[in-house]
Amino acid sequence: MAAPFTSIKHPFAVDLGRGRLAEEEDYAAHIEQMMFQVLFTAPGERVNRPDFGCGIKRLVFAPNSEVSASLAQVTIYQALTNWLGSAIDVNDVKAQAIEERLEITIAYTLKARSERRYLNLEVTR
Repeated sequence: MAAPFTSIKHPFAVDLGRGRLAEEEDYAAHIEQMMFQVLFTAPGERVNRPDFGCGIKRLVFAPNSEVSASLAQVTIYQALTNWLGSAIDVNDVKAQAIEERLEITIAYTLKARSERRYLNLEVTR
């Protein structure tokens, strides 16, 4: 049996029923929340850590092509490996430009549990 796990929920919230900060008790969900933080934070957005993030939100304004999809794959892989490399192994990142959307699939392994997981995202223009 895995040890109990709790962390502050992201996005930050208050659990009104308990009258305190909302907590995340699922380790896999916590890691996914951390991945979202890395992916959706633009470099330069955090004052004390200007190199943090990946900034996939800016892809909304980029031309949708195989070139931008390839750039997204590399950027996502590097950011997740750099910022979450102690918690996950990024096995594969695939990005496909399909009409007005960019479909992103990230295959990763939770190091603490040797559990393979997937995260699917869609950036729409």
